[in-house]
Amino acid sequence: MLRLWKWYQNCLALHPVKTQVISSGLIWGLGDVSAQAVTHYTAKKHHHLHPDEDKEFAINWRRVATTSLFGFAFVGPVGHFWYEGLDRVIRLRFQMQPKSLRFVATKVALDGIIFGPLDLLVFFTYMGYSTGKNTAQVVEGVKRDFLPALILEGGIWPIVQVANFRYIPVRYQLLYVNFFCLLDSSFLSWIEQQEDAAWKQWLKNIVRLKEQKEEGR
Repeated sequence: MLRLWKWYQNCLALHPVKTQVISSGLIWGLGDVSAQAVTHYTAKKHHHLHPDEDKEFAINWRRVATTSLFGFAFVGPVGHFWYEGLDRVIRLRFQMQPKSLRFVATKVALDGIIFGPLDLLVFFTYMGYSTGKNTAQVVEGVKRDFLPALILEGGIWPIVQVANFRYIPVRYQLLYVNFFCLLDSSFLSWIEQQEDAAWKQWLKNIVRLKEQKEEGR
């Protein structure tokens, strides 16, 4: 394990973008395998609701490749420049003390406001088109999946990123995030495969009720 870590450090020092791209692609692909397994065995457990799912689990390698490509093409390169640029802008332009409370809070806020929603939007849009859906179907899928994912992730990622921006050196921040992306990619792939699940409508209804109450004040 120590040798593997040293090898990764050497690769990151020599080829930072390429290393981030490859690791992101592999992790997102593995995450999709996990999501497929969770979806299959959840459906099998409730086979009375999903009679067509009562069969042996088989990995959809085309879907794994599709999800991996998202890691290769978007998460790796965009994430690399995002964390590098975010740190540089906040340190130099806003002249904040590194690792101070204000420094970390600003990073977490910008990451949650900009990169988080963008990542979700690109993921669901890309996954829709990659499965052969037309624009109208993709838009409908994004409307269905984006808000539930944003709500659930909004309670987890800020905690993850506080530790990331406070304790992890900038060059390793995407790697740190990618370990959590193993869970996140599983989660997003699972959400995308859930289609019109009842719990998604439940979350949307809660948001609508809150908005109606605020409008009625």
